[in-house]
Amino acid sequence: MLTENAEKYRSRLFAAGADCEAKAGGGFAGQLEKTDPEFAERLENFMFDEVPQNDDLDDRTRNMAVLAALIGCQGIDLFREMVPAAFNMGVSPVEIKEIVYQAVDYCGFGRVFPFIKAADEELKKLGIKLPLEPQATTTMENRLEAGAQAQVDIFGPGMKEFYKSGPEETVHINRWLAANCFGDYYTRKGLDFNEREMITFCFIAAQGGCEPQLTAHAGGNMNLGNDKAFLIKIVSQCLPYIGYPRSLNAVTCINNAAAAKTGSMKGQGK
Repeated sequence: MLTENAEKYRSRLFAAGADCEAKAGGGFAGQLEKTDPEFAERLENFMFDEVPQNDDLDDRTRNMAVLAALIGCQGIDLFREMVPAAFNMGVSPVEIKEIVYQAVDYCGFGRVFPFIKAADEELKKLGIKLPLEPQATTTMENRLEAGAQAQVDIFGPGMKEFYKSGPEETVHINRWLAANCFGDYYTRKGLDFNEREMITFCFIAAQGGCEPQLTAHAGGNMNLGNDKAFLIKIVSQCLPYIGYPRSLNAVTCINNAAAAKTGSMKGQGK
């Protein structure tokens, strides 16, 4: 039997709408109740009650994190169901598409292409006309400069000329990081730096095996005001979708980034 909170939250997620058959039936949960009722009871009470009731994250932020985590862990079937659910919870079509676009630099286009197609299909079912309005703010001529500045804004002044650093045979990758990853994507409208760093943290945490980068982006989040407590809330909301091992690894990375930040502040006498 579902708790009252689980019933209410599931109803809001899968409210009847354009994709009426899947959503009115409770999405994946409604199907599991027919075929795997005992499992569904435990899953839904955890996913729709215990987890969302654990903290004070707003529904929009929670569902942005979930979409990003599903891309990171390659949960394409569940992503399809959670696009309309996220829309019901206040995530706009532009925000949904920006989450998918930004994933390319962290998961690779080979992994993200199916999610671009899935997002387009689900948005069309919701009556959203594509393509959406353009969100780019840079040109091919100024993307490197703008991207390098975005790196500085997020990670600090030490990144000012990072794109020029490194061995001759790999310096081009640091240049691409500034121009492509940050200049082409972080500078886009639709999501601000705080939101982009949050979803980036989710991409990396969910795919696993990238703990150095995850620790770095935990630090970037903290620089922007997405503090340790906030990041732990984000991990907690993603846990049902990415599992305990990757969630616990993410918490360790958060703790390491927080400790490094505290040590740095002490070193500066702050």
